Amino acid sequence: MRRKGIFLLLMIAITVLLSSCWSKKELTDLAIVSAVGIDKTKDGRYHLTLQIINPGNVAGGMQGGGGGTQSPPVTIYSASGDNLVEASRRASGRISRRLYYAHTNLVVVGEKLAREEGVNTLIDALDRDPEFRTTSSLVIANHSTAADLVKTLTPVDKIPANKVLKTLEFTERIWGENVKVSIQDVMKGLQSPEGETVVSGFRLVGNHKQAQKLENLQESAPEATLRASGIAVLKQGKLVDWLYGSPARGTVWILDEIQGTDINIDWGGKKEAIAYEPVRQKTNVSAQVKKGQPYISIHTRVEGNIGEMEVPVDITNPKVLTKIEQALRKEIKKELKKAIEQAQKNKTDVFGFGEAIRRSRPNDWKKLKSKWSDVYFPELNVDITVEAYIRRTGLRNKSFLSDIKENQK
Repeated sequence: MRRKGIFLLLMIAITVLLSSCWSKKELTDLAIVSAVGIDKTKDGRYHLTLQIINPGNVAGGMQGGGGGTQSPPVTIYSASGDNLVEASRRASGRISRRLYYAHTNLVVVGEKLAREEGVNTLIDALDRDPEFRTTSSLVIANHSTAADLVKTLTPVDKIPANKVLKTLEFTERIWGENVKVSIQDVMKGLQSPEGETVVSGFRLVGNHKQAQKLENLQESAPEATLRASGIAVLKQGKLVDWLYGSPARGTVWILDEIQGTDINIDWGGKKEAIAYEPVRQKTNVSAQVKKGQPYISIHTRVEGNIGEMEVPVDITNPKVLTKIEQALRKEIKKELKKAIEQAQKNKTDVFGFGEAIRRSRPNDWKKLKSKWSDVYFPELNVDITVEAYIRRTGLRNKSFLSDIKENQK
């Protein structure tokens, strides 16, 4: 009987202490923000562009209520303020619901703002908001405003923010000239000794006004679309350079973020005659200090397959395969050198070479730190070692072009 009394008393106490649904939010009262664009106006204020999901239009295949009238899957609202908090709260005067940032997975920063002011202040504001997730991806608008990118309607992916995220994910996995980074990743990079990091860029290709119209989605070849474009180099939070092509891929390679790409080499007098597809790679960076001078060693090992040959090649011959592997090593090494030369020109240690020295030789780093960006890094001696191996040659050993050549004799 005594046990029952104690149990009953305990249940009453728990019931009183339970918080129940004190923080509940009705879905019909929320405006779910999928993407945020941040620009700077001519008078120095922040211009916020919000991409808000229309749940009924997304689920209903962009079909509106009256007579099959089409409606966009997202609605755009804009507001300006002296800071992001003010701009966000000013936007409430244009929206009949409460702005909800918990599902925001993309932040776009305009190029002008990134160059002139940088992203440090923006990240501080986003990180302070308990509702905003720092796992959201960050991109820089390449030769465009953030507003133009956020306002663009995209085919295939109904929600434009998802188009950007998926494009980054797949281009990083398949091509290797872009990196998908979160706000958290950028924060870590900017907190490094020299405050340098990289962020992917996105560009609006086509007319920005056409990109905002539903008619753009009704064409098999849309006149305006979004495209991953380059890697933005940030120093002390500010945009200092764009990387494209070999320097971009070389940078991703040194950062050990390459998941897949295509390396072309010359063969038999024909340029880019053989296509090589890496399937796995590992890059290690080590640091040494000798007589007060820093040295960096990069070792990368890559394994892959032959994807295409535009000239007859006897790949059944082990000696021929060895020569192809040697050519691949030279080509990869050349790309890594280009990336390092570009970084040294900009005095931006985006590879974390200084951090590698700090970890391995902390006492030496104390002496090098003050002159690292201006003196030591631009003249840094970097030794690059590349191992490249061919593991498979596809479904054919003998080239189809060789068969044609033999049959025509």
